Amino acid sequence: MKFSLIICTYMRPEPLVKLLNSVNIQSKYPDEILIIDGSLDKETKKALDKNNFKNLKYFLVSDRDRGLTRQRNFGISKVASDSEIVCFLDDDIVLETDYFENLLNTYNLFPSALGAAGYIINNNAAWSLNLENEPLQYNHFYYDGWKRKYSQRYVLRKKMGLLDDCPPGFMPESGNAKALSFFPPTNKIYPTESFSGGVSSFRKEILDKIKFSEYFEGYGLYEDTDFTFRLSKLGNIYVNTSAKLYHYHDEAGRPNKFEYGKMVLRNGWYVWRVAFPKPRFKSRIEWNLIAWLLIIIRASNIVSTKKKKEAITETLGRIYGWFSIIINPPKEKK
Repeated sequence: MKFSLIICTYMRPEPLVKLLNSVNIQSKYPDEILIIDGSLDKETKKALDKNNFKNLKYFLVSDRDRGLTRQRNFGISKVASDSEIVCFLDDDIVLETDYFENLLNTYNLFPSALGAAGYIINNNAAWSLNLENEPLQYNHFYYDGWKRKYSQRYVLRKKMGLLDDCPPGFMPESGNAKALSFFPPTNKIYPTESFSGGVSSFRKEILDKIKFSEYFEGYGLYEDTDFTFRLSKLGNIYVNTSAKLYHYHDEAGRPNKFEYGKMVLRNGWYVWRVAFPKPRFKSRIEWNLIAWLLIIIRASNIVSTKKKKEAITETLGRIYGWFSIIINPPKEKK
């Protein structure tokens, strides 16, 4: 099974080299590695030139193709014609040595799969086995014989009747699907409706039919949720918890906290309405209640954390984002 790896990068030469070093020792190595660089300087190219990574192709994009979704679409257009699977990785990831071997095995076990994602193991989720006859705890999430604590926001949503029973990665009509960190570390493969683009893979044939939406400019945020929800309408996609990696969320290249807060609301609303173009009135109320609950929780960090400036600016960004939805709802760019 021939496969390609696309890494979209922006101003992160050191994390990118760390990622490629972990690719270099994989039990199954990509037939080609496409680096799609949107950087504004030559530091990434210099860092790559100091190393000798096999099968690597480097592309520095212009303003027209800069931004996560545009760079991904650009990379897809450069993939070898005989490639069967296209993998994507964020540039601040480090892989376990059997990542690709386990990820690609998803397609052997599920021949109808259109996409498969890996499993982030440093996501701060402390899982433990749910022992037989152990009483259920209100502040815990239970799945497939395992349990983990809910964070504060999930406990509050549960108390307010705003927490759904959908499995991870499946979006209820009120929006706000549970993240993939709610899949336990079982080494099993689970069906889903969405997953992170930074740890994803897809059959090349499907990438010739649908593209990443360029509504999501620059950094992106939820662009992967949008893409995989649309993809899941066409066929089955999965999360493989045996394909393990670390995601370090490097701060370089990220938007400021005000812009990030604004994107959380506007992009989140956009993805929700792609999934549910005409939600019921009750679901609309619930989406807005959850949005304001999360705004209030983020505002509480102004007092509870040392990063007060970040908490203030992100809170203001979220509030601005909510009001901007009322005035000018997000629309797909033609």
